[in-house]
Amino acid sequence: MAYSLVISLSKRQLSLLKDGSLIRNYPVAIGKKQTPTPTGTFTIVNKARQPGGAYGAFWLGLSRPHYGIHGTNNPASIGKAISNGCIRMYNKDIKELAGLIPVGTAVRISP
Repeated sequence: MAYSLVISLSKRQLSLLKDGSLIRNYPVAIGKKQTPTPTGTFTIVNKARQPGGAYGAFWLGLSRPHYGIHGTNNPASIGKAISNGCIRMYNKDIKELAGLIPVGTAVRISP
């Protein structure tokens, strides 16, 4: 049973899939025009609970250095193009997601 993530920047949505079937959609914030979220295929390379600062409740590091999926201390930012390129999620959502997916999970980010 393999999990994967598909992030649609235009929909500002992260989809969790298990063996190719949709499990759940989550609303996200994405990078602003000056610091866009990179597109492409990546993997989750590390996980950190309570990383501190603006990263909220959890950090999921991507194989693209300095980018990740993380919680936020600013829940009003979800749904907006506002970050420095990372994918932001509600803290309750990132905790749920981090509890399900392992390091090595594939992440596809599309425009």
